[in-house]
Amino acid sequence: MKPSSAIPLDRFAVEHACEGTATYASTEHVKETYEGETVWEGDVHIYTLEGNPEAETCYAWAEPSTEAGRDRIFVVLKVNPVKTATDAVRLSILQDYRAR
Repeated sequence: MKPSSAIPLDRFAVEHACEGTATYASTEHVKETYEGETVWEGDVHIYTLEGNPEAETCYAWAEPSTEAGRDRIFVVLKVNPVKTATDAVRLSILQDYRAR
């Protein structure tokens, strides 16, 4: 997959996905490999949340999408078992794999 942008995502897109007020906190670069091959690499934006009943933090990133003609946005709440940006990416990859 292509690396995602280092520019934080639109706060309103994150707020819509996580049902709370989001404040950009930081960005973490994640590189996920499987059997020595890179399966995903990019920047994950970390937001603090206010008003979400499940989490105080979420992880968000975007990937180019040829199907929709615009970026596909991923938002993952920091709830067990997700504790890190890497966990969020791994969960997303697993969910996409299961959906196929």
